Amino acid sequence: MRPAHTTPANDSASSARLAQFVADLQFDDLPPAVVQRTEELLLDWFGSALAGKGARPVESIARFAQRMSATQGTAQVLTSRQNLSPYFAAMVNAAASHFIEQDDVHNASVFHPAAVVFPPVLAVAQTLGSTGKEIILASVAGYEVGIRIGEFLGRSHYTIFHTTGTVGTVAAAAAVAKLLRLDATQCLDALGSAGTQAAGLWEFLRDAADSKQLHTAHAAGAGLMAAYLAKDGFKGAQHILEGPQGMAAGMTQQSFPEKLCAELGERWATLEVSFKYHASCRHTHPAADALLKAMQSNKLQAADIESIDAYVHQGAIDVLGPVTNPSTIHQAKFSMGTVLGLIASRGGASVVDFDEAAFDDEVIDIRERVTMHLDEEVDGAYPKQWIGKVTVHTRAGKSYNAKVLEPKGDPGNTLSRAEIEEKVHTLARFTQAATPAEVDQAIEQVWQLTQCSQFNGFFSS
Repeated sequence: MRPAHTTPANDSASSARLAQFVADLQFDDLPPAVVQRTEELLLDWFGSALAGKGARPVESIARFAQRMSATQGTAQVLTSRQNLSPYFAAMVNAAASHFIEQDDVHNASVFHPAAVVFPPVLAVAQTLGSTGKEIILASVAGYEVGIRIGEFLGRSHYTIFHTTGTVGTVAAAAAVAKLLRLDATQCLDALGSAGTQAAGLWEFLRDAADSKQLHTAHAAGAGLMAAYLAKDGFKGAQHILEGPQGMAAGMTQQSFPEKLCAELGERWATLEVSFKYHASCRHTHPAADALLKAMQSNKLQAADIESIDAYVHQGAIDVLGPVTNPSTIHQAKFSMGTVLGLIASRGGASVVDFDEAAFDDEVIDIRERVTMHLDEEVDGAYPKQWIGKVTVHTRAGKSYNAKVLEPKGDPGNTLSRAEIEEKVHTLARFTQAATPAEVDQAIEQVWQLTQCSQFNGFFSS
C-alpha cells in the first residue's frame, strides 16, 4: 500500500514561486554558458527529431494529426515538411524526437527535456514569428522548471511513471507560457492545467508497445494547450505540485519539496543536461562505456568473452529488467544484453549498429550471458551520478573489471560542438530526413540563433 504523502507547510507555495520565476525570467538573466548550452541542446534535439522519420509509431501519430487538421497550419513537422497547427506539429515533432533514443537527459531528475520542450516552443515560435532570443529564453524556462519538478518527485515516481511524460507536460506549459509572455497568475494557471493532465506509465516496455512516443506527443500538446488556455483566462489548480491532491500526493512515495525552488536563477540546471552518445536507453550507457574501457584496456574481442556482469542502480533494473527477450529494435534499446552485445561485437551502439546487428547471432549470444546486479556504490550515487561498472569473464578463465564515473555525454565528459554536428549529420543520413546541405544550414541557423529576428522554421515549405 502506498504510504501517505505529506508536504511541509512552508513549501505550500512552490507552484506559485515557479510560476513567478517563469514570468520574471529575462534573456539578460541567462549566463552566456546557459545560452550556448541551450543552442547545443536544440541542435542535438533537431538530429533526434529527423531520426524519427519513418518510424511506425511516429507515422501513426502524424496521420492522426493530419486527419484532425482541417487546414494547413503555420508550424512545420520536421519529418514530413508539412505545416500543421502548432498543437499538432508539436505533438508529431515530440514523438519523432523521442524514438531513436538519442535525445538529451538530465541525470538527477531522470528527465528528457528536449523532446517535450523544443517541439512546442518551435511550433509556437514559428507561428508567432518569435526571435531567437525568445526561443532560447522559453526553452530555458521549460528546462529549469521541468528538471526541478523531476527532482522534486524523486526516484519512487520514476519506478512507475515515465518522468518525461509526466513532468514533461508541465515543462512544456512553462516554456510556452514564457513564449506567450504570460504573467505570474497566468503562468500558475498554465502549470495547474498541465499538471492535471500529466501522464505516462512504464508498463508499455513489457509489451514493446508504442506508448513512449505517445507520452512525449501528449506532453508537448497538453502543455501547449494549458498555456494557451491560461492566456484566455482558463483557471488551473494553484497548488498542482505540492497540494494534498496534487502531483506529489498521487505520483510518488517520497517527494523533495526543497528541490523545487532552491537557487532559482542561481543554479542553472540546463547546464547539467547530458547528451546521449549511444542510441539506447540512458540506463545502458554507463555499463556500455565501462565495457568499452575493459575491452580496449585489455585488448579483448567478442570471441574472448564468456560472460559479463553489469553492476547497476535500481532504476536500471526497474526499466531494463522487464526486457528479457526484445522483439523489436526499439525494445532492444532497453535490453542491457543487446547493448553490451553490440558494444562487444561492433565497438558501438549507434543507430546503424542497432539497425544492422541488434538481432545477429553473435549479439544474441552475448546478450544471453549478460547479468545485471544491483550495486551499492552505483545505486548510492544515482541519480545524481550514473556510474558504470562491469566485470568481463573470458573463456580463458580471466576476469577484468572496469569502472566509468561519467559516461560519454555527461557534463564532465560532454560532446563538443563538432561532435554534436557529426551526430546530427549521422541521424539525418540514417533516415534521409535532410540532405547534408540542409543539415549544415540548420547548424548555422542554430549557432546564430541569438541573431535571429524572426523564426520561420528550419526548412522552406
